[in-house]
Amino acid sequence: MQAAKSQSPKGVRRRALGTLPCFVLLLVLTMSCRNDMDKVLEFDPKQYPQQNLDSVRAVRSLGGKRQMVLKSSKVVVFDQPEKKTVYPHGIDMQLFSGDVITASITADSAISMDERKLVEAYGNVVIIDYRSGDTSYLNSIVWNSAEHSIFSNDPVRSVNGTRVTYGDGFRSDDEFTTPQILHQRGTMTIDE
Repeated sequence: MQAAKSQSPKGVRRRALGTLPCFVLLLVLTMSCRNDMDKVLEFDPKQYPQQNLDSVRAVRSLGGKRQMVLKSSKVVVFDQPEKKTVYPHGIDMQLFSGDVITASITADSAISMDERKLVEAYGNVVIIDYRSGDTSYLNSIVWNSAEHSIFSNDPVRSVNGTRVTYGDGFRSDDEFTTPQILHQRGTMTIDE
């Protein structure tokens, strides 16, 4: 029979010191994992986005032809309670006919209600119609993609050279071939 090896006090100390950090870590983890059930039950996933995107450039095309380019520095996508996309830092959108930019829309913020096929841009909305040379300024505008229309009931100011036109709303198809300022009034310079 072999005699049992006796361990020196130094070896016992080393083994005890080796298990001490594990014991302390386990103690910290068990002490820090305390959840208040009321707070856990308050969590509502509907309040939090499904996606957060930065520096987005989206291109919409039909039949290989570019129709729209949308740029935004931040995009937040929600899927509950209603699918929507929020552009909290604004949008810069260009509309195309063939390879030609026909119009652009910029705004401080926008929200797209995907299921309703509505996009509302609001805050310092600027619409530039490159065909007519008109630049229109509004507080908000709505794009109804199901009806292919763009409209606003906000006051509008439109500038083209020295001509300034004011109105009580704005209507157009989504390709800007028929833009209209409702209840127009304003000033024009006429060369004689």
